[in-house]
Amino acid sequence: MNSEKLVNIVVDALEDIKAYDIDVINVSKITSMFEYIVIASADSSRQTKSLANNVQEQVKAAGGRIYSMEGEQTGEWLLVDLGDVIVHIMLPVAREYYNLKALWSGQN
Repeated sequence: MNSEKLVNIVVDALEDIKAYDIDVINVSKITSMFEYIVIASADSSRQTKSLANNVQEQVKAAGGRIYSMEGEQTGEWLLVDLGDVIVHIMLPVAREYYNLKALWSGQN
């Protein structure tokens, strides 16, 4: 599955469970490790977990592969590694503190 299709599946899965402030950043010119980062916000740790689970289910249903998932213990920041696409699902406090969008898009 190509990266653009995977990103579309991820964004749809996030929107299904009401994630907000979804950003898709093409990082292929910055790193060769992956092509896209998707960052989304959630209102609670329960919602971050539900969002991550929905992303995994939708990607698997489309024939994609999940390499790993991190952060389930606290739920403040979950990372879903899909190979060419890395998904960050964060509570607003963590998202503001780490400011991944600025870090990866060069908007410091």
